[in-house]
Amino acid sequence: MEQNKWLFTENPAIMFENTSVGRIKKAVWDMSEDEVNRWISEDLEIPSPSEFGKTGCYIQNTPRHIQNEKRCKNDVVLVPIGCSENHGDHCPTGHDTFQCMMLLEGLRRYTAKQGCEVNLAFPPLLYGGHPYHHIGMPGTIILPQEALMETIIAAMLGLWDDGYRKIILINNHGHLWNLVLSIQEFCKRYQLPGIYQVFDWHRATREFFYPNNGKPHSMETSFVHADESETSLGLLMFPEMIKMEYAVDTKGTRYLSEGWFDTSVEDFRRPHRWDEGEGHAAIEFFGTPEGVVGSPTLATADKAKRPIAAITKLLAGLISEILEKYPAGKVPPCEGMTFRSEAEMAPYLKEPQSKGWKSVYSLPRIGPVEGL
Repeated sequence: MEQNKWLFTENPAIMFENTSVGRIKKAVWDMSEDEVNRWISEDLEIPSPSEFGKTGCYIQNTPRHIQNEKRCKNDVVLVPIGCSENHGDHCPTGHDTFQCMMLLEGLRRYTAKQGCEVNLAFPPLLYGGHPYHHIGMPGTIILPQEALMETIIAAMLGLWDDGYRKIILINNHGHLWNLVLSIQEFCKRYQLPGIYQVFDWHRATREFFYPNNGKPHSMETSFVHADESETSLGLLMFPEMIKMEYAVDTKGTRYLSEGWFDTSVEDFRRPHRWDEGEGHAAIEFFGTPEGVVGSPTLATADKAKRPIAAITKLLAGLISEILEKYPAGKVPPCEGMTFRSEAEMAPYLKEPQSKGWKSVYSLPRIGPVEGL
């Protein structure tokens, strides 16, 4: 039985668990280059112009009666989370936000073709939180943790009240701990039935960023920051914003050996996540004032295609599983995931503004109420 637990690849460092999730990853791993290219260009239509201001693409830019019809078929909402951060002279400071939005817009286009379009919400964080070692970098705008968390919690509550009770935060930046804390505080504060996740997408597809993994067009270096990986993603999804003539490679300054701390996607399973300490390396202002940690000059658009295929296939699988188990309008049982009763929650779970519906803002709080 144990030998069937894993799906092995030609790379001894990479295997996938034999679950529905692992099987999706393995299928992407085994895709031919032609299959990858068709998925990216035909199914996702990447690259495409930004849909931020295009009618009918985000909740906030769609006429409400049309958006309500969409939600009655698919009430999963994907929330892109990025920031404003120095990404070197060759990339925009909104790089993380654009990465997240562009891949989700591609996924939206794909699900629309399947007749069950997923919902996208405007990014609640156009700035963002940052680790200490980013402090002082021009272009990097750091929100206080409390402001960031309260923004996320408020956005989740507003989406829930509007009928989007399966909320997936798609993270594209190094402030994951803030988002995890936000979900936990949201649940403690309101105790509402639903599905809530942070999807730290680079880590979720780490195998496809593994350097020299044996696949065509694989990355040559580990994913860090404004480097080969991030620049490749930009070249694929928003090439007009990337100016390769300004790209420079850096190495940074370490005070301890590199084996202790992993990099952005935790591909080497080292003792520490990259965000579990400070002092082992110089802060960016002194160590890599260029705003780059790595080798962006190695970047190509082709290197980003299989990672983007992996994340969009995974998210498509997640959406399908959620809707199969809990179709639009249905959520996990109140008395299974909260201390609220089904009877108490019945009016709040109705279609917004339908007969007998109550707004969640009128729901009495219970439990360890914290924050505002």
